[in-house]
Amino acid sequence: MIKRNIQNRIEASLFKGKAIIIYGARQVGKTTLIREIQKKYSETDSLYINCDEPDLRASLTEVTSTALKELIGRRKIVFIDEAQRVKNIGITLKLFVDNFPDRQVVATGSSSLDLSNEIVEPLTGRKYEFQLFPFALAELSQKYSKLEINRLLEKRIIYGMYPEIVEKPDEAEGLLKSVAASYLYKDLLQYQSLKRPELLEKLLTALALQIGSEVSYTELANLLGVNKETVANYIQLLEKAFVIYRLSPFSRNLRSELTKLRKIYFYDTGIRNALINNLNPPQFRQDIGPLWENFMLSERLKSNFNNGLAVNTYFWRTHQQQEIDYLEERGGVLTGFEFKWKGGKRRAPKIFLETYAGSRVEFIDSRNYQNFVEI
Repeated sequence: MIKRNIQNRIEASLFKGKAIIIYGARQVGKTTLIREIQKKYSETDSLYINCDEPDLRASLTEVTSTALKELIGRRKIVFIDEAQRVKNIGITLKLFVDNFPDRQVVATGSSSLDLSNEIVEPLTGRKYEFQLFPFALAELSQKYSKLEINRLLEKRIIYGMYPEIVEKPDEAEGLLKSVAASYLYKDLLQYQSLKRPELLEKLLTALALQIGSEVSYTELANLLGVNKETVANYIQLLEKAFVIYRLSPFSRNLRSELTKLRKIYFYDTGIRNALINNLNPPQFRQDIGPLWENFMLSERLKSNFNNGLAVNTYFWRTHQQQEIDYLEERGGVLTGFEFKWKGGKRRAPKIFLETYAGSRVEFIDSRNYQNFVEI
């Protein structure tokens, strides 16, 4: 059993008079995580409610405080799985927090499409929010040595980090395609405002082919034959479904710095590779450079979040094509990172170091990446 690094942070937030909300894509291990937490409580002290079950879902829909009290009895902690399936779940969670301040409710949602909208207003000041990602390399280090992780690295770049795919390597290809389909068809295509599913697939493929490059909504709109607002809306939905995330350009002093374009990456490189139907090993790929960049960024994102680090993230590039793949700003200090799969030329842009005094740039490749991702 690989323990999720975020578990300690969640447990440290229990019984403080607030609801715990755990977001995450399907199959990243939310149910396993809350079941592990539940094991620390007796059967008489805890209750698990799976909202995929219609009758259990109904028991939480438009419920009164009296009915809620009857449902939870004397239990100290209640776990509500797939909470986004419950209509007006935010009101139900608010009733729980307000009426049972000495109890704890933990809710999970496989998509923030509805859940976040439902809970924002009712639970203002009444919730702690966490996001669960696919496995991190740092979590695999519980099971594997640093040498073994190096040997597994190429597979993880290609097939990604979803728990079931990591744990069942012989079935990885079929499982990966299934997870990719669940991204597309379970959450997003059921969303009420999504009217053109075929457009979503084309957009995802276009984004998958552009990782590591600046993305123009105008160019995407022209490519897909829609307006820029539609592209922006669909990208926002993909972010809320934990498929992709954005990096904005960093600009503070130079007129030559890019300020409008953004980079888009996939939370999981396996999903990205499945979308373009390319599961070839690194030595047979033309895209290993940007794929390595995406993989390292996702691992760093997991590491920062799992450790509770507040970091502002960017990329940097000028109109003269001087660039730094990734920037972190923490405590007013800028640190840049350049990603090279097999190393190579290593020189930080002089103008960046001169303009942002006190900053530094590190180079991350397949030989020295482990400290970068906290292994």
